[in-house]
Amino acid sequence: MSLLPLTAAELAAALAALPAWAVEDGKLTTRRTLPSFPAAIGFVQQVAQVAEELDHHPDIDIRWRTVTLAVSTHAAGGALTRFDVKLAARIDEL
Repeated sequence: MSLLPLTAAELAAALAALPAWAVEDGKLTTRRTLPSFPAAIGFVQQVAQVAEELDHHPDIDIRWRTVTLAVSTHAAGGALTRFDVKLAARIDEL
């Protein structure tokens, strides 16, 4: 998969396909509120499994029941790439 940064058109198409995600501070970001703290931790464990499979790891912030995930491609200088879109799509499947 290419490490080239997404073009503006590619990013717009990706965001249209990933309505739970937005670009914040240059990273593809989502927030999920789970029913309980243990449910939030369980969700993070599922994200960790997907991240390991793809060898692409998000920044994760847990605040009680709210989990914030942010992704960018460090190997591409922090740009958004197809790797980020693929990870976001896989997380949406959880």
